[in-house]
Amino acid sequence: MRQLDIDEIGALAPARLSRVHRAKVIALGEAGMVELTMPPGLSTAEVAVGDWVLIAPEGERVARVLERKSHLQRRAAGEDAHAQLIAANVDTLFIVTSANDDFNPARLERYLALAHAGGVAPVLVITKADLCDDPAAYLDECRRIAPDTPALALDARDTEACDALSAWCGLGQTVALLGSSGVGKSTMVNSLTGAALETQTIREDDAKGRHTTTARSLHRLAGGGWLIDTPGMRALRLAGVGDGIDAVFSDVTDLAVDCRFSDCQHDTEPGCAVQAAIGAGELAAERLERWQKLKAEDERNARTIAQAHARNRAFGRMVKQVKRDKGR
Repeated sequence: MRQLDIDEIGALAPARLSRVHRAKVIALGEAGMVELTMPPGLSTAEVAVGDWVLIAPEGERVARVLERKSHLQRRAAGEDAHAQLIAANVDTLFIVTSANDDFNPARLERYLALAHAGGVAPVLVITKADLCDDPAAYLDECRRIAPDTPALALDARDTEACDALSAWCGLGQTVALLGSSGVGKSTMVNSLTGAALETQTIREDDAKGRHTTTARSLHRLAGGGWLIDTPGMRALRLAGVGDGIDAVFSDVTDLAVDCRFSDCQHDTEPGCAVQAAIGAGELAAERLERWQKLKAEDERNARTIAQAHARNRAFGRMVKQVKRDKGR
């Protein structure tokens, strides 16, 4: 889709955001890295690594942000009631976990929902496969969670093992890494890019590591693509990703279509196809519980963010009115 106006062609230079700071952004353009300020009315919280922008003629400011083809976002950590962009214009999301205590099906379902909602193709990557006795068991669990999603087990330190990811890392492709701290994301970045990012070893007492990535950043891949690395996430709160959740739990939603009542809560209602499948051993009760939990959380967080936006808009209107009254 063409996004440039006739008068912008040749006048405004395209660039891609490689880092986002509090008051400025770093972008990669035809002439290399450039530091840019944001245009009036747009904050750095409204852009993400991976965004394409047009640089103003003076070369020091973002003129405007181009439309995204995909994005990843969550509800911000802490008490902040706003959506936080993670990355933009991503083709493939490598959801990284490890073959130890970090492996958590419920957490993987969250990441999968995030990917599906943002229009990003997910791939499950299990690291530290060389340190466990049965990596195939982890792959089997991944297939139970997401049968249509590619899943691989590898040693992130092994460059040749990481070559298995090359199909998603070719020219013009952008991949992103998401996962908990210490699962080997920075090591994967090293293997995929040849970079020398600082990493720290795993802690033997709790099978966790200390991830040294502190900010999202864009890296060139050996195969011609681009990689967005992210800090380890302690919490991934979903908001406004209902369609993504339903995509991850399609086994549940497909059954729900056959329930007798359209508003069936899948509890004690007569004619509930979901409960019938659980009774027949065709669906795990825990699977239904996780779907219901994510749907409730997603709706609650989306509602909280919408309420916060409404309050901010009302406050903004009040401030403008006060200024108008003072000017009279």
